[in-house]
Amino acid sequence: MSELPAPRWFGFALDRGVATITLDRPDRLNALTFEIYAELAVVFEDLDRHDAIRAVVITGAGRGFCSGGDQDDIIHHLLGKGTAELLAFTRATGRLIAAIRRCRRPVIAAVNGVAVGAGAVIAAACDLRIAAAGARFGFIFPKVGLCGADMGASYLLPRLVGLAHASELLLFGDVFDAERALAIGFVNRVAPDAEAARALAQEWAARLAAGPAFAHAMTKQMLESEVGMNVGEAIEAEAQAQALCMQHGDFAEAHAAFKAKRPPRFVGAPEPEAASGGGA
Repeated sequence: MSELPAPRWFGFALDRGVATITLDRPDRLNALTFEIYAELAVVFEDLDRHDAIRAVVITGAGRGFCSGGDQDDIIHHLLGKGTAELLAFTRATGRLIAAIRRCRRPVIAAVNGVAVGAGAVIAAACDLRIAAAGARFGFIFPKVGLCGADMGASYLLPRLVGLAHASELLLFGDVFDAERALAIGFVNRVAPDAEAARALAQEWAARLAAGPAFAHAMTKQMLESEVGMNVGEAIEAEAQAQALCMQHGDFAEAHAAFKAKRPPRFVGAPEPEAASGGGA
């Protein structure tokens, strides 16, 4: 197994199986640069190689989660570029979202503040989203003369909120608050403030880290793979997936734990007393 990531452009910590990624440009509301896009993608692509990482939380330092591409470090430099250069950039941003979706570890966004543009798409790419009450979201691409279909947004958003809500959000580009995000199903929970959102995200991640990692990875794979299947194909795919899970040691361990009236100790999970905590 390779060494754990040591990124330059954002924070990374591993505690009790939970990897926490913290975007760390609070003075710019954690706006992304070319370097951050690239390094984030590499880190997410690498996470599955580390058995010690069983769940992931991504959040932001300060008042913002992520305000999208930096106006000075990215947008300014894109003006006047040719098609080939622009396409290289848009493919690079999409690489990050693909890496988040392909990561077999459950990924939770703790949205502590504003999440607009690329920040909103990053949140959408995560498996679960917990928002602070003061968080704001927006797929604001039309506001800057771009189409709402960016970085996979038009793939992800209809699956989260339905086609009607997705069409409204991507065509108008309006900013919406945490209450509406919860009402339309964009976020799973709303916490009172940023600290509470991060704490709940850590609690959920700790629960996932203590759970059956092989089965969680299979669940993520099935959620992704079954999008283009009909019901018969989906049922057959799940039959095969579940048969594989039944051959894994975690299945037998869950039965043994039930018979012994004790919590299961899944393969690679942190020690039970350590895994029950909620913060990192």
